Amino acid sequence: MKTLYILRHAKSSWEDSDLADFDRPLNERGRTAAPFMGKVMVRHAFEPELILSSPAVRARETAIRTKKAAGLSAEIEYKEQIYEATPQTLLQVARSIGDKFGSAMIVGHNPGMEGFVRFLTGKLESLPTASLAVIDLDIDDWGQTSAKTGTLRTIIRPKDELKTLGQGN
Repeated sequence: MKTLYILRHAKSSWEDSDLADFDRPLNERGRTAAPFMGKVMVRHAFEPELILSSPAVRARETAIRTKKAAGLSAEIEYKEQIYEATPQTLLQVARSIGDKFGSAMIVGHNPGMEGFVRFLTGKLESLPTASLAVIDLDIDDWGQTSAKTGTLRTIIRPKDELKTLGQGN
């Protein structure tokens, strides 16, 4: 059994129209949501042993802020192929995870992330920015990752979590 955490990057800024998509940073909401999700991970005892992130600025910032707020010891590795990845590309990323890791988190972008959740679990779920899907994979090693080998344990969306905590609108 392996556990895969799929975290969509937090809300990014469109303020500077001259910036390439890859270079867009988090906006204020995103800079708040990423550490909030790290704290949510602590509350739920979610501790990925490895973090694989898109190198795009908004994904890097999300990974760093989430890791710091969660107090995770996991290393962050940046993988070019996660940027604008299809579910098939994300499958290759998951299959490349070292078997010494029982859990890992991929930080990336839609629509690939939603598609990957569906590929692994058969469930169509929305992943707004900064949302976290937790998938239990019925596999012994990451190379066995394939269609419908996963069970969706939970999806945590920041807005829903705030409502649960009595802080939402």
